Parts: sequence; C-alpha cells; structure tokens
Amino acid sequence: MSRNQISGNLQDFTGLSILEQLDLRENELDSDLPDMPKELKMLFLNRNSFSGQIPQHYGQLNKLEQLDISFNALTGTTPSQLFSLPNISYLNLGSNMLSGTLQNDIKCGHNLRFVDISNNRFVGDFPSSLINVSENRVVKSDGNCLSGSLKHQHAVSYCTKTKSHQVGFFVGVIVGILVIIVLLGLCIVVTCKRYYSKGISEQHLLHKSVQDSFSTGFSSELIANARYVSEASKLGREDLPPCRSYSFEELKEATNNFDNSTFLGENIYGKLYRGKLESGIAVVIRCIPLSKKYSIRNFKLRLDLLAKLRHAHLVSLLGHCIDGILGERIDSKVFLIYECVSNGSFQTYLSGDSCGKIFNWPERLSVLISVAKAVHFLHTGMIPGFFKNRLKTNNILLNENWMPKLSDYGLSIISEETDASGVKEESPNSWQMKKLEDDIYSFGFILLEALVGPSMSAKKEATVLNAMASFNSQDDWKQIVEPVVQATCCKESLSIVVSITNKCISTESWSRPSIEDVLWNLQYASQVQRTADGDHRI
Repeated sequence: MSRNQISGNLQDFTGLSILEQLDLRENELDSDLPDMPKELKMLFLNRNSFSGQIPQHYGQLNKLEQLDISFNALTGTTPSQLFSLPNISYLNLGSNMLSGTLQNDIKCGHNLRFVDISNNRFVGDFPSSLINVSENRVVKSDGNCLSGSLKHQHAVSYCTKTKSHQVGFFVGVIVGILVIIVLLGLCIVVTCKRYYSKGISEQHLLHKSVQDSFSTGFSSELIANARYVSEASKLGREDLPPCRSYSFEELKEATNNFDNSTFLGENIYGKLYRGKLESGIAVVIRCIPLSKKYSIRNFKLRLDLLAKLRHAHLVSLLGHCIDGILGERIDSKVFLIYECVSNGSFQTYLSGDSCGKIFNWPERLSVLISVAKAVHFLHTGMIPGFFKNRLKTNNILLNENWMPKLSDYGLSIISEETDASGVKEESPNSWQMKKLEDDIYSFGFILLEALVGPSMSAKKEATVLNAMASFNSQDDWKQIVEPVVQATCCKESLSIVVSITNKCISTESWSRPSIEDVLWNLQYASQVQRTADGDHRI
C-alpha cells in the first residue's frame, strides 16, 4: 500500500495478530503512530506526516526485524528498547524532531546492522555502544546536536531552543494567565480577519494576471495554491530569523553604501555583496535587475514563495528589498539577503585550494548526500517544485561545522527563462520536465567532479562525455579517478557512484534516474564504505 496518497488516521493494528509486514511508506497519513501486533517483523511508515511520540509498545515488538519511521514529524524521546530488540537489523528514525539524550550505556541487539538517527534534535554524548566496530554496524547521526568528535552537528541551541521557549511561555502563563487569554483571543480574531481578506485579494490578483508568470513555468494558480508537502516546512533552521522585507537604507548601512570592499562577485543572476545587519548577523546580498513583466504585488508573492524554501542544506533566504517601482523604472532592482556561509565551496576542497585540505572519499560522499537531500526537497518538498537550480560544485558552500549548503537555488521563479532558440516554453509540464532533467544532468557533473576533480569542469562537455563512454570497467575508471579517492574508497562503494554518475549524465534524458534514485544510491555507497572502513580497523 505504499505510494498511494492514502490519507487520514491509522487505527490500532493489534487485532491483526498474524500480520508480519506492513508497508505504508510515502503516503499522506497524519495520525499518531498506531500500536502494532506482536508478530510483526517489518514496518515501513516513512515519508508520511505522523506526529506525536514513538509508542513505548514498539520497544516490546520482539520479532521486529526492520523499522523505518523516517521523514515524519515525530517528537519526544526515543524508547531505548528499540535498539536492543532481539531481531532488529535495520532501524531508521532519521529526519524527525526526536529530542533528548541517548543513554550512553544503550544496549544494541546482536543483529543490528544499520541505524539512522540523523536530522533530529538529539543532544549530549553519542553512545559508544552504537559505533562498536566489532559489530560491523552502520550508524548515521548527522544533523543533530551531539557532542564529541562527530561531524555535521548543529549548535546545542538549535536543538534546545524550542524547549527554552516553552519554559518562558509557561512562566508567562503563571504570571498573567487571564491577561494572556484575553490578548490571545483578540489576536486570533484580528489575525484571522487580516489573513482572510489578504488571501482573497491575493487570489483575485493572481488569477487576474496569469500571463505575468507563465514564462517561468510557475502559473499564478500554482503560486496561489503553493503549499508544503507533508512536514517539509519543519526541515529548515530554527535558529535563523524569519524572512522579512528590508528597506534599502538598511542594506546601505549593512554594506557601507555598497562599498567596493564588500563586492564579492557577479554571475548571470546579478552582483553579490557581503554585509552585516544591525543585529550583527553576517549576510550575503544579491542584487538582481527586476523584470518588467510582474506587478509589484505578484512579484512579492513570488518572493514569499522563495522564502518558504528552508532546509538544513539550503543557504537560507533571510529577507528581500525592492528598490524602485516595478515596471516604472528601468533600473529597478531586487535585493535578496542570505545567511553567510563562509567556509569555502565544495570545489575548493576537491582541488586543495583551501589551505591545502582535500576531502577524502567518505567526506565527499557526505557532501553529495546532503546536496542530494536539498535537491530532493526542492523538487518534491513543495508544490510547485523548484527546478533548474544551478547545481555546481562552487555553489555548494560549507559552514563552520562543515555542513554543506546549496546556494543559487530557485531563482528561476523571478528570472526570465527561455529555451535554446530563445522561445518561451508554452507548456508548464514540458518546462518542469526540462528543468528536472537539467538538475539531474547537472548533479551528474557534480558527482563526476567529486570522482575526478575540478579540472574536469575545464574540459568541454562533449570531450568529457566521449571519455566517459569509453570507460566501461572498474580498471578503466582508475585511469581518471583522483588518487585521493582511490586511496580512501572501497571498490564496491566507488562502483555504485560510478554507475549512478553514468546514468545522470546520459545524453538520453529519459534514461536519467530520479533524484530519489540518486539519493538512495549515494546513501547505499556511504553505508558500504563505512562497513568497509569498520572491517579495515578490526
């Protein structure tokens, strides 16, 4: 019953006493997790909208072998018994909002070979028993707030901020509960009226100006009905301020009146400046010449849609500023204010241009997986999806914790897009398919650069493709794969990535894989590599 758009609540399954396998992944279920029968062996509930806590009852399913409840909105602590179930071999709790600490003396079942707790809000020390190399176990823990030598972890404030807000809220309730109730009631009434009237006016505006947006593939109807898929809205960073509108004077102050010393560079989307907001937050400001084809309110709706794209592996948009009256001045501009990600680009760590450091194969895989997750979010995390995201290694930035973040994404929604002949696309479907293929093709060249180094990007595309076509075996690939990759990879892991790379850069668009397939292969290659590294250390 997977991938069937099943929605609604799930009831108690304990009455199905002979049920051994239940696969409801990738639906639209949004209840709490239901209780399950004791004979259950395999349970797949990933990529839904389940909320609430993991039932303690799950820690008593002694026949359970595989459990995947990733990509939901689960909260609270995790029953430690899940890790020690006698038959459990695969446990995936990733991409939820699980919190708290993991017991340092947590016991693991003898059959447990794969654990994913990544992209949650766990804090404290990472249990040493989970990474016992003698047990040949793969453990993924990126995107939490765990201490120790683990890479790709958030600051502790990221995982505890919600809790501190709750404490402040309850203190406020105790001090003035009657006043708060009255104020909340008034706010709800005023807010509902404001948003209701705003929604009606914006819907009317958008449907009245369909021609404003058709050339970029985002029809006004699509923008009017834009929404998150499942719990995608909860994947962004909560330690950053919400996106807002800035005045031009604020930006001039942040950049010392756009002084030359703040100029970072320029590409097809406009100029880049670095700056510092009054709050002290370091930012990067992109200046884009405005198109005349949008009304000012329609354009602001597009900016609001772009602002919704928040993900752990996307450079966050913090605000925007429109300088000039759209359509009345030829020099009107829009300024996009982004968080500053200042630890260099992925490309510099492939070439050794950054203080001589060159990423090894596991580090490259980690970055590739993170970027694939970001692209998957752009394609599927919202309706409509965002395609043609300028995927290049120098657009993959790393922050102070070495967490990769994709920049220059989604800008096609506010830029003129034409095909090779200069004619605007006439079908939204053909536009989306063309852009989707472009992203997969471009991601293939990111994979290729991770394999053979950035010098490949200097060669002509046709030359690269011809060379690729002649390499059909592992030994052939060794002729062009970078020495640092060969020295730090296992044969099977490399082979998996080589295979998916060839599919991505296929000249036949119909044969290219989906971003889901790409992500799965990269995660599998990483799992194989970690297993091989564990065997090597024994």
